[in-house]
Amino acid sequence: MATLTRAAARPDLATARRLVVKIGSALLVDRTHGLKTGWLHALARDVAWLRGQGTQVILVSSGSIALGRGVLGLPWTALPLEQSQAAAAVGQIRLARAYEESLAPHGVTTAQVLVTLEDTADRRRYLNSRATMETLLGLGVVPIVNENDTVATDEIRFGDNDRLAAQIAVTVGADQLVLLSDVDGFYSANPKEDPTASRFDLVERITPEIEAMAGDPVSGLSKGGMKTKLMAARTAVQGGCAMAITEGSVLRPLSALAGGAACTWFLPEGDPQTARKRWIAAMKPKGEVRVDAGAVTALMQGKSLLPAGVTRVTGRFGRGEPVAVLDPAGAELAKGLIRYTSDEARAIAGHRSGEIEAILGYPGRAALIHRDDMAL
Repeated sequence: MATLTRAAARPDLATARRLVVKIGSALLVDRTHGLKTGWLHALARDVAWLRGQGTQVILVSSGSIALGRGVLGLPWTALPLEQSQAAAAVGQIRLARAYEESLAPHGVTTAQVLVTLEDTADRRRYLNSRATMETLLGLGVVPIVNENDTVATDEIRFGDNDRLAAQIAVTVGADQLVLLSDVDGFYSANPKEDPTASRFDLVERITPEIEAMAGDPVSGLSKGGMKTKLMAARTAVQGGCAMAITEGSVLRPLSALAGGAACTWFLPEGDPQTARKRWIAAMKPKGEVRVDAGAVTALMQGKSLLPAGVTRVTGRFGRGEPVAVLDPAGAELAKGLIRYTSDEARAIAGHRSGEIEAILGYPGRAALIHRDDMAL
């Protein structure tokens, strides 16, 4: 099997630059007593500790439907779609408040971000999500992300905040993702059914053999089993993000993980920035943007492309779609995800960023293509 057991190869949580943590419903909500306040307060201490180490943290949290069904007195069985959405609407406001109240004593500001997988698949929405997350993190905020269960019917039916967490990790360029689970890692079989099942400490590569070992959910609240966790791992590692599966029910599970608690780490393919550049470079351009010599110099220095350096725009494209950046001689210099439509780009080409609002009638982004969205 494509596995390693060398402790030296294990990623160090304490050195994460940007960390995404996925929290399942079963960890947060008890059928009898509702929200597990003590556990959440302990998790908040972990988040505060990580932030003190210089790590930016994003929490992807399930629990809104589980909380809502308890408030509404709905049964702990499969619910009709409309009841799931009603439970989510009731539970989400309580979930957000619980996180706010747990993290505020540590001086941590929180934000609620509701998304769907579609938001990360559509390039325009992807850029919006990325820009919002980057701004929040830059302001020192801890985003609390959840699926928009009140409207995202497919996500409710197939519910997988595991995959959503991986998509968020790739979107924000996180270097580590932790799935807090009801098991302490990835096993050769379901450890609750097969006493001979063995846990993998590290997985270098997700092979068909590894995929065949994935089982089904084991808790009554969680919808995502090992199959969805492996799907999440594939997304994460291809995006240059290491991913861990570890037992989350202990108090301060992130501190436990940093201290060597049992887990499975999936090793990344390169780093987040390299993986992102590779993804952009492989796209087929929808148009071209020709730039002047000054813009070429700026781009080679790692700067973003501003409208002032653009001399010509060709093709038809929407916001967030890939375009080729050409030098004055017409040779391809880079590819990037453009932040304006083709009509908007033509209108502001050659103008300073401060003139964008007067030209378009609304304030836009200063960069035509941000350096993080460009592959030279």
